[in-house]
Amino acid sequence: MAECSRQGTHGSILAVSAHRQPAANMAAIVATVASAVMPLGRSLSPGGNVAYARSMGATPNDSALMLRYKDGDVAAFEILYRRHNDSLYRYLLRLSLNRDTAEDVFQEVWGKIIKARHRYRPTAKFTTFLYRVAHNCFIDYVRKNKRHMVVSGIDPECSPAPGDAPDLEAEKSLARQRLDAALGTIPGEQRDAFLLHEEAGLSIDTIAHVTGVNRETVKSRLRYATKKLKAALAEPAVQTQRTA
Repeated sequence: MAECSRQGTHGSILAVSAHRQPAANMAAIVATVASAVMPLGRSLSPGGNVAYARSMGATPNDSALMLRYKDGDVAAFEILYRRHNDSLYRYLLRLSLNRDTAEDVFQEVWGKIIKARHRYRPTAKFTTFLYRVAHNCFIDYVRKNKRHMVVSGIDPECSPAPGDAPDLEAEKSLARQRLDAALGTIPGEQRDAFLLHEEAGLSIDTIAHVTGVNRETVKSRLRYATKKLKAALAEPAVQTQRTA
């Protein structure tokens, strides 16, 4: 699978984002969804009112897909999953600094999304809903599993982007490793705010809602996180220059 790149707003620190799909989980997730939704699908009335437009020519937005899934359309959930699973996994992996933790919470998040489909209301963007669930699941996991803080190798498995030369791929891999190491040096709350902004693409106001703090606190966390990450990423280059 090709590598994904996302240009961040804070000094392009996440310009080389690792792309990793936990493919082993996909079959289990889809199977769970299919099993859970069958009774609902059979109970739907063919003449019932539909609260959203089923436009065949346009790509449905996240909220429309979630509403379709709520009404029994498993394929709509599969689209949602493919659309968000990579960024969600990267967020959890870099937040937890532990692959096992990320995969456990990843499964729990999608499980909660599945269970919440009956009461879903499009009062906010689906990503706000998704990352609030993810944030809360991670907090709960930390409280129950103190040992999650044991850092493991977190460089996500990825394949070179098409056309990448070996030297370029090696450079990107090194950049990912340096980023992950730098993320491990900043406090968890700052890392969380930074990843929600840069990895998930959430606004400051949305991050405040997701994390349950005020807007100024989010801005402060982003500011300190960005400053510390830039310093950490610049440090090897400074040492190299001094050695030379």
